[in-house]
Amino acid sequence: MNLRKSRDHAFTLMILLGLLLFATFIIVPLLWMISASFRTPMDAFKWPPRIIPTTFDTRSYQIVFEKVNILKFLGNSIKVSVLGTLLQVLASAMGAYAFARFRFKGSKALFMLYLTAMMIPGQVLSIPRFIVMSKLHLINTHAALILPMLFSAMGIFLVRQFILTIPKSYDEAAMIDGASRYYCFLHIIAPMAKPAIMVVAVQTFIGSWNDFYNPLIYINSESKMTLPLGLTALRGMLNSSNESALIASVLLTLIAPLLLYVFGQRYLVEGITLGGLKG
Repeated sequence: MNLRKSRDHAFTLMILLGLLLFATFIIVPLLWMISASFRTPMDAFKWPPRIIPTTFDTRSYQIVFEKVNILKFLGNSIKVSVLGTLLQVLASAMGAYAFARFRFKGSKALFMLYLTAMMIPGQVLSIPRFIVMSKLHLINTHAALILPMLFSAMGIFLVRQFILTIPKSYDEAAMIDGASRYYCFLHIIAPMAKPAIMVVAVQTFIGSWNDFYNPLIYINSESKMTLPLGLTALRGMLNSSNESALIASVLLTLIAPLLLYVFGQRYLVEGITLGGLKG
């Protein structure tokens, strides 16, 4: 028994050490970026690298705000990411509820066919999507970035898997009391499926926030650029002469996703864990 406990403790210790090394691998570069953003360009890449800056110079952040209208880029990114996330969460939750609760001939085949969309690379759809947006006169508008986010096979799949773990007795009891399908979805299933919905929301928001490819295709004017595209304009203005300012600009873009992840971490873990319990 003692030998078994010793093996268990050793195994646990090995796991903790592995997690510690993994966390260090992730955290150290982030700490170095924060340190480099507060150093002068001449000191930013000194060897060996310094995690703690010797001087706190905020001129890099001042340059970012002076060179480009980063607040405008920030507002555009918030607008596109928030609206796109809300639309995708609503569509995914409603579609997932339909696939999880409604049964008709060919429903499973239709769902499998629907999931084949996950196998199609997004770049393949770029040309037909651009043609559609052009016909709708949505080029150089934020609608061209928001509307395609309405569809998400992955989002529907994740929420559906979670709803399948919720007993149908909740729906049946509510409908016996006179509740409609709309009421069941909005007041019973949706609150219980909040962890899975949060997973979709966080993934969608971060994907939209960091998206560079689609804004590069659809956005032409500087006033409508999102943060990733706007930071490219900043790099062109600096001409790689101030790497500290570029690092500072990147750190500014991390604030919103980091806050979202910190406050939604509990739902993320619970949603991913429970979402795969039932197929």
